Amino acid sequence: MASKTDTMRHFLILFFLLWTAGVHAEPLDRIVAVAEDDVILESELERQTGTIVRQLRAQGAPLPPPSILRRQVLERMILRSLQLQLAKKAGIEVDDETLRQALLDLARRNGMDLDAFRQAVENEGMDYAAFVENLREELMLKRLRASQVNSRIQVSEREITHFLETEAQSDPLQASEYRLGHILIATPEAASPQVIQKAREKAERLVAELRQGLDFHQAALTLSDGAQALQGGDLGWRKLDQIPTLFAELVPKMQKGEIAGPIRSPSGFHIIKLLDLKGGEKHLVIETHVRHILIKPNEIVDDAEARRRLNLIRQRIEAGEDFAALAQAYSDDTASAVKGGDLGWITADAVVPPFAEAMNRLKKGEISEPVQTPFGWHLIQVLDRKQRDDTPEYRKQRAREILTRRKIEEDTELWLRKLRDESYVEIHLD
Repeated sequence: MASKTDTMRHFLILFFLLWTAGVHAEPLDRIVAVAEDDVILESELERQTGTIVRQLRAQGAPLPPPSILRRQVLERMILRSLQLQLAKKAGIEVDDETLRQALLDLARRNGMDLDAFRQAVENEGMDYAAFVENLREELMLKRLRASQVNSRIQVSEREITHFLETEAQSDPLQASEYRLGHILIATPEAASPQVIQKAREKAERLVAELRQGLDFHQAALTLSDGAQALQGGDLGWRKLDQIPTLFAELVPKMQKGEIAGPIRSPSGFHIIKLLDLKGGEKHLVIETHVRHILIKPNEIVDDAEARRRLNLIRQRIEAGEDFAALAQAYSDDTASAVKGGDLGWITADAVVPPFAEAMNRLKKGEISEPVQTPFGWHLIQVLDRKQRDDTPEYRKQRAREILTRRKIEEDTELWLRKLRDESYVEIHLD
């Protein structure tokens, strides 16, 4: 890093050379700030200030006094310059292909192709080359912050638990209210094993009948020993913290209309039904039980040969041969081949997109045409599908993301302040 003396000498020499170019030269563009090895010119500040003014006016926001606005814009430019210099010294670069993909992503998000996006940028009065270079710098800064701040962020299980118990109560996933139906098949205090077994069998028969369509309200009126029997077992609307501890872990995992039980307690055997719920959401995922046969291209087997082999295997399966046996004999996925190609129950985000797309299109029992992924060529068969409520896991992951984002914002602010304080900066505003 250049010393303060070297930096100032550089600017004095530059100023002297420009000044001695003659009195008829164009007026000098004044330096308004020095940030380490970089300078910020008055024309750059005016251009950036003008952009901010237009943005604020478009938003209908009040404008601060010009002197304050110029100072705020200049501080932002200084911080950006310091970060870019640090990124370059750290060897952080953004190659042309990464930049092209970022531009394509921006275009797609605006419903355009790249040519239309370029035209839209120019229609807004912006220089497209400058826009692209600015995007490259933004990607560099993102990588710099990831290395300087994000990589150090940690969120503990205790922090997640505390968040879910306190702040997340306003979360729609947390704010559910449940309306429960309840039936109790009571057992006396100090009941004999025979009496307990008889009550258990009665409760199990009743659960089976309820699942086959027996009216819950009527069954509670006639069979329940619970306090709400005369209300048809209706416990009314309750938040999770108002639900008996015996059911509290079970209820959030239930679907509307689902019956659970018998649940043993000192008072007997309980049967509950989720009559309704409101104010809350559930996060449901589709799980697929799938198996496959993989052929990997190599020096001997090219893509065409891999497809040909899989098509022959597919014909043999359709002719009646066992998928699992053929997977054991021919699949290059050794981990699943020993299990007949079985990958178990998976979600779409657990596999690469081409595999997931093909898997999601298949009906139960159907076998795909050969599908290419980065791993090779696959035959895919869906064995079964089910829907799973992963709301607790999803809520926990969302809490982790919220806490991580907060910490990144806080630590980035501290890091930027430290960078600014420890850097050589001179300001030459009026």
